Amino acid sequence: MAPKKGVKPVAAAKKKAEKVVNPLLEKRPKQFGIGGAIPPKRDLHRFVRWPQVVQIQRKKMILKQRLKVPPPIHQFSKTLDKNLATNLFKILLKYRPEDKAEKKERLLKRAQAEAEGKTPELKKPIVVKYGLNHITYLIEQNKAQLVVIAHDVDPIELVVWLPALCRKMEIPYCIVKGKARLGTIVHKKTASVLCLTSVKNEDKMEFSKILEAIKANFNDKFDETRKKWGGGVMGSKSRAKTKAKERLMAKEAAQRMT
Repeated sequence: MAPKKGVKPVAAAKKKAEKVVNPLLEKRPKQFGIGGAIPPKRDLHRFVRWPQVVQIQRKKMILKQRLKVPPPIHQFSKTLDKNLATNLFKILLKYRPEDKAEKKERLLKRAQAEAEGKTPELKKPIVVKYGLNHITYLIEQNKAQLVVIAHDVDPIELVVWLPALCRKMEIPYCIVKGKARLGTIVHKKTASVLCLTSVKNEDKMEFSKILEAIKANFNDKFDETRKKWGGGVMGSKSRAKTKAKERLMAKEAAQRMT
């Protein structure tokens, strides 16, 4: 009987080629249990028990993002830009106060001059001033030309009032990153505030340019910063929940309209 039109003849089933297994190579799956094979390397970041200090730092950082931060504290998150900060620190490093070794050397020279009957030079050097009480006095006496405040002073209440005082006395001020960076200038571990009362004639041109830029970024924007709140940034999960709620409310509103 002839095959029906349109129906293909059934092809003979192809024999699957059997995989040749070498009897000498035995398959031994790895057992990763206790005392077994060493597991492959993986990211253990989530499983690390971090030190208490690191945990507190991270929790504090998240809390600062979540909670609403009042303007006087939020202004310390807006720091001087990198290029301007490097130029400022170059000038500050020129006017570093003397360390213990330099002071000892100066006093020895002075003692030798006095022993020889010469009049020693008692000219006061131009140096960076530090110490919160001393700088506050210089600002109140209107002797300060520039005030540099660290952004990470703890507790922040120590310096939170300084920008307002500087603005009242019409003294340029800026907020820079790192109290430790300020501390290196004055041979200390940390320094919350530094101040310049004057500079040498060769640096006056460069110093005036820095002052203009700092005034434009901080003193002139004081009214804007004192009204701007910070924080209030929620996590990704809570943001997703609020978005879902908003979509649902919009959908219900659209249904009511129709």
